[in-house]
Parts: sequence; structure tokens; C-alpha cells
Amino acid sequence: GGPPAGGPPAGGPPAGGPPAGGQAPGAGGDGAPVVVDGQVQVRVVLEDAAESQEALETVADVRAAVHEVEPEALVGGAAAQRLDTQETAARDLRTIIPVVLAVIFVMLVLLLRAVVAPLVLLAANLLSFGATMGLSAVVFNNVLGFPGADATVPLYGFVFLVALGIDYSIFLMTRVREESLRHGTREGVRRGLAVTGGVITSAGLVLAATFSALAVIPLLFLVQLAFIVGAGVLIDTFVVRSFLVPGVIHDIGRTAWWPWTRRVPADHRRGATQSLEHVQVVVETD
Repeated sequence: GGPPAGGPPAGGPPAGGPPAGGQAPGAGGDGAPVVVDGQVQVRVVLEDAAESQEALETVADVRAAVHEVEPEALVGGAAAQRLDTQETAARDLRTIIPVVLAVIFVMLVLLLRAVVAPLVLLAANLLSFGATMGLSAVVFNNVLGFPGADATVPLYGFVFLVALGIDYSIFLMTRVREESLRHGTREGVRRGLAVTGGVITSAGLVLAATFSALAVIPLLFLVQLAFIVGAGVLIDTFVVRSFLVPGVIHDIGRTAWWPWTRRVPADHRRGATQSLEHVQVVVETD
């Protein structure tokens, strides 16, 4: 008259199911808290999508409110994981950028035997990176309609763009320094740009086309990285290295090689030279 062997007791819940009239352990109904091993778990559902920025802001507000009550409380979930990734990437970016710039600055000082010129190159690289990220944000949000960007995209974009930009800076400025030691800074800039301009332009076009090929891969991260690097290389090639850096060094003149300016000859002013020749002609005529 008993239950079959291996079956549930008579009148009891099916095997493997929740207790009669209850729910499975660890599940709370209607947002009711669940206590497991002395830990209280509260499940909530966000109104916004977990991938949206609004959801991340909500998680941050919830964490701040919960930590005021219990500092050791944890807030998890898909949106919380995205928030942690975003904050970690931002912290890494704040750490990596100064370290990379410091190492590059030391290398440029040793290579160019100057302090002012390396500072100009670093400022130009940062300006190029900022312009590229701004252009990318406009294209991603207003043209392509991407839902967002991976938190690590700016970091990878910075590493690629700074590495490539410094390569072009070395190509240009080493030749400018060689010419400046013989002809002065302003003439050295003109000669250095004339010799290296074609090489830098060709290399920039090749690199931009190569990185743009990543856009055919159906991954949002690679598509965004391909656009950032491709657009950044073109900006760096045709604007920064062709106009901005040579123009700034040309205007600064001999001071660009401070504090080792004694080895660089002074620049001759064409206007002063022409005025002196005119004075000499007038004196000889009289």
C-alpha cells in the first residue's frame, strides 16, 4: 500500500520540484528577499536595457545607496559587470597614458638631444588622438547608430595611434635635426619635410587601408577599432605631420632644440638680409 520505490511520498511534491506551495531555494517572488546561509539576496529588474548607459547609472546609484547601509554589500548582474569593466578600463587608461607618454618623452629627448621638440611632438600626438576620438564619437552615434562602444576601445586606440604617430615623428624630426645642424632650424624643417613627406604619406595610406580591413569582421569592437585607427592615421599623416608639427617647429625656430641649441646655427632672416643688401647697394651708388 506504500508509494512506489524511489518515488515521492504520497501527497508530496514531485521529485526534484520545489516544496508544495513554495519556490525553489534561492528564488524570491515579487522582489522578496531570500536568506541563504545568513546572506540576504534581493533580486530587482531594471527598466532600462542592461547594455544601456542608463542602466549603468542606475547600478551606480544603487551601489552608493546600499553601501551607505552596508559597506560590504555586493551589487551584481549583467549591468554591474559592464559597469565594473567600464570603470576598470577608465582606471587603466589613466594609468597607461602617463606611463606611455613618459617613456616616449625620454626616448625622444635622447634621440633629438632636445626638450622642447619632444614636448611639441607629444602635444601633437595627444591633439591628434583627441580629434580622432571626437570624430569617431560623432560617426558612431550620429551616422552609424552604434549602441555604444566597448570600454577598452579608447585604450587600444590610444596605444595604436601613439605608437604609429611617434614613428612618423621620428622619421620627420631626425631628418629635420640633421638638416638643422647644417642649415638652421627653419631651413632644416623645409628640407626635412621635403625629403620625408612622401615616405610618411605613403606609409600612412598603407597603414590606414590595412587597419580598415578589420571593419569587414562582424564584431562591433573590431569595427570601431578599425575606424579609430584608420581615421587617426590619416589625420596624423595629412594634418599633424604635414602641417602642424613642421609649422610649430618652424615658428619656434632654434629654441626647439633647447637646451642644446649651441650646436644648431642661428636662422637667417630673409627680410633683414634683403634690407642689408639694399643698404649696401645705396651706399655703393652714392
